[in-house]
Amino acid sequence: MNPESTGNSRFISSAQEGPHRDLEALLARHMAHPFRKPILDYNRAAYAAAMAAHDAWRPDAPLILDAGCGVGWSTQRIAETYPDHFVFGVDQSVDRISRGKPLPMPANAVLIRADLVDFWRLLAENGVRLARHYNLYPNPWPKIGHLARRWQGHAVFPVWRELGGEIECRSNWRIYIEEMALALTQLTGQPVVAEPWQTADPMTPFEKKYLASGHELWRCRVSLK
Repeated sequence: MNPESTGNSRFISSAQEGPHRDLEALLARHMAHPFRKPILDYNRAAYAAAMAAHDAWRPDAPLILDAGCGVGWSTQRIAETYPDHFVFGVDQSVDRISRGKPLPMPANAVLIRADLVDFWRLLAENGVRLARHYNLYPNPWPKIGHLARRWQGHAVFPVWRELGGEIECRSNWRIYIEEMALALTQLTGQPVVAEPWQTADPMTPFEKKYLASGHELWRCRVSLK
């Protein structure tokens, strides 16, 4: 049985009791100073393969990014929900994207092994705009000192604004979504709120596991179209 789908998940433990007090200042610095780390060749190759798959299916198809797709359940579901879109499922783990898929991937989707930090920047560098942008159950990095490892505190985060689309982030850690909502508000100038999330039809093995374990789920959304 896939351990990611069983109902034995531990609750997140953190000394943080609310959004990190340094988030606003950290994001302001990132917005003022673009991330300049060199992009690795393997990520450029992965980006080229992703765009080739999109163009081979239908060059004018709107794009959806499933960021941190894991084993690809969510990528499959998103592709089935939006059959006129093309979906990139991107994860840095070759093991995760090689296992666990319940059915063959739809023709309008592809799983890509790449580092999201580079993949996001390559999309922006090439002027690609997304119709939808999912970030489902990212690593929460719950220690107080780990703020810069969470996507909302990472130096790459301002690139999200350039990609546009309907952004949706989900987590089983309320503070993560509260931080993400604050960061998206600061980044976009639009009010974004953290809201409880319930579903009887989980999109990812983690979502299934957290529901089975009795966790509260949270999400935030914003439209950058």
